[in-house]
Amino acid sequence: MDGAARHEDRLNEAVKVSAEYEGIPGDIARGRELARKFLAGVREQGRTVSDRASDLLQLVVSELLTNACKYAPGPSLVDLELTDGFVEVTVWDSEPVLPVAEATDPGRVGRHGLEIVMAVCHSFEVHREPVGKRMRAAVMLADAG
Repeated sequence: MDGAARHEDRLNEAVKVSAEYEGIPGDIARGRELARKFLAGVREQGRTVSDRASDLLQLVVSELLTNACKYAPGPSLVDLELTDGFVEVTVWDSEPVLPVAEATDPGRVGRHGLEIVMAVCHSFEVHREPVGKRMRAAVMLADAG
């Protein structure tokens, strides 16, 4: 097998990582670190990841995990998966109440996380699960040309 074929095989490898968090101080920082390490692995595969995408992925993980830590009792799960030029971020937590983005209010202090996630992601969805809910957002790997 030649070098080009090996490179192509690596580009086609599925890339996914998962982590469980307890809902304690430090989980959000650990989630951002998970995102950084995940993107390092994506880059090692030879994929282009813009600096903006790296920053946005860490922001989205941070905001969704912050929501889970603040509003859901107990553990949460984070999955990061590479799919067709995007990283899908999935966060599960035990709180069945679905989050709702509030109307824009520059005077409001806090509670802007969901607004931010919806503004910077290619897509966002949330679904109730038999226990809790699952939020999924897609972040583009490279800046639009």
